[in-house]
Amino acid sequence: MILFDARWVGDHGIGRFAKEIMARLPEFQSIKSVISPLSPIDPLYTSWKIKTVGPTIYYSPGFNPPLFSSSPFVFMIYDLTNIYVPANSSFLKKAYFNLIVRPACHRAFRVLTTSEFSRVSISQWSGVSKDKIVNVSCGVSAEYRPDGQRYSPDYPYLLYVGNRKPHKNLPRLLEAFSISGVKKDVKLLLSGEPDKRTMNLIQEKKLKNCVVFTGFIPEKKLPHYYRGAEMLVLPSLYEGFGLPVIEAMACGTPVVTSNITSLPEVAGSAALLVDPENTGDIADAICRILNDSLLREKMRTSGIKQARLFSWGKTTSLVLGVLELAAKNG
Repeated sequence: MILFDARWVGDHGIGRFAKEIMARLPEFQSIKSVISPLSPIDPLYTSWKIKTVGPTIYYSPGFNPPLFSSSPFVFMIYDLTNIYVPANSSFLKKAYFNLIVRPACHRAFRVLTTSEFSRVSISQWSGVSKDKIVNVSCGVSAEYRPDGQRYSPDYPYLLYVGNRKPHKNLPRLLEAFSISGVKKDVKLLLSGEPDKRTMNLIQEKKLKNCVVFTGFIPEKKLPHYYRGAEMLVLPSLYEGFGLPVIEAMACGTPVVTSNITSLPEVAGSAALLVDPENTGDIADAICRILNDSLLREKMRTSGIKQARLFSWGKTTSLVLGVLELAAKNG
């Protein structure tokens, strides 16, 4: 019997992964508790829960391993932003990863992740062999397809989907949009609500009438926004996967993204890859797509093909394969 940590299910990145996997798992028992998986006492709580339930295998779709376990366990590390991205890190986060997560990598039956980039990074950081770390990738839900409803305001738009964390590189995206010269023709849509720092940048670059905040976009409406966009622009400095890239591609939308971390392996040759630290490079890619209808059509076709390489069914099969192996040999 699988004990699955369902506390991760939600609208964030890990939450969406957890929801998709949970919907496809065979019979399992869920951990549901008022104690957050991010709580300082969670390693002890999870250990106690495993001992109480006595599952064949414990699986967490997040980075919260038990402190000790009477059953074989498998958990996930999507990336190491909490270690290698200063703005995402803190003394407590580093302590948690170094004192709880790293030793657990050695005790776990397997550690799962979502890209070869992360697989190599985790191995180098933890000292665990790459053979013990399994890339199960991510998938694209069936709702993300070219046909269907489009978000259609009375202007064309570029789309950014993501949060405001520094590694998402939003200031450089705004700068690139400003210097590209396209603001008279298209607007830039940013998912989420306005925040003070971003608003200050918009004012500074005189983009007040050119940047629109969408507010929270429910997942069922995300495909509408992708389909209606001229392109998705995601010039992140660090990603463990980059789900918006393949979601946009599955909807037939051209993508501009970074040439570093996991993004080249996820995007393949179907996106325009840019140096995320070079605003001129980002601006040039935006202009190329807007000004070249043949390129847009080529990217639409190649993007749809690239997105077909990723499915939640395939990801779930890889996860289940690891859990079954753990149950048999753990």
